[in-house]
Amino acid sequence: MTEPARSARPLESYRIRLSSAVLVVANLVPLAGVLFLGWRVFDVLMLYWVENIIIGVINVMRMAVSPGRTKWFLMVFFAAHYGLFCFGHLAALIGLFGEAHAVSNAWDYFFAAPVADPLAAHWQTLQWIAAAGIAASHLFSYFSNFVAAGEYRRTTANKLMTRPYGRIVVLHVSIILGAALIEWLGSPVAMLVVLVGAKIALDLRLHLSEREQFKATLS
Repeated sequence: MTEPARSARPLESYRIRLSSAVLVVANLVPLAGVLFLGWRVFDVLMLYWVENIIIGVINVMRMAVSPGRTKWFLMVFFAAHYGLFCFGHLAALIGLFGEAHAVSNAWDYFFAAPVADPLAAHWQTLQWIAAAGIAASHLFSYFSNFVAAGEYRRTTANKLMTRPYGRIVVLHVSIILGAALIEWLGSPVAMLVVLVGAKIALDLRLHLSEREQFKATLS
């Protein structure tokens, strides 16, 4: 191993630890929502759906800096089919959980808090703050790990095309199954805390696994 490669390892390890810490802190916001603000299982699920949109945007940014002559076409293609995938996911969430929470469409849920209900508007603001925190976490990992640590040099737009789907399938199938059980049990707060905690743990594991995959290609 060369001296520059050996000296770069502590910095790489620091970046991974720091991005992992930022991920955990950002994901503590919905936990606070459940514990102190009365967030329901549907609220948590919709926040995690917003995170899927954030992940898609970050993936397009990754594709933009990755090698490949056809990356611009692939970016447009990815945006189209990932957008359709997320739309289907949203329709499934509203179909499965919306009726129990008097939600018939996503637009009203996200943007049309009743004027006569200031608490609803206040809660909605807090949900967008939570989404902003999660976005900041993904952006931090993008700049710290993917760009600064050079992960972009060991992948291609073709490989990045399918990368978000593995995370979504593993994470959201688990979350939706857990949420369905929680709804059936009457949405006890303790179970919601377990759901959010499990999501944080699984998210962290996937984050570290991705770093290991890039490290393997860089070595």
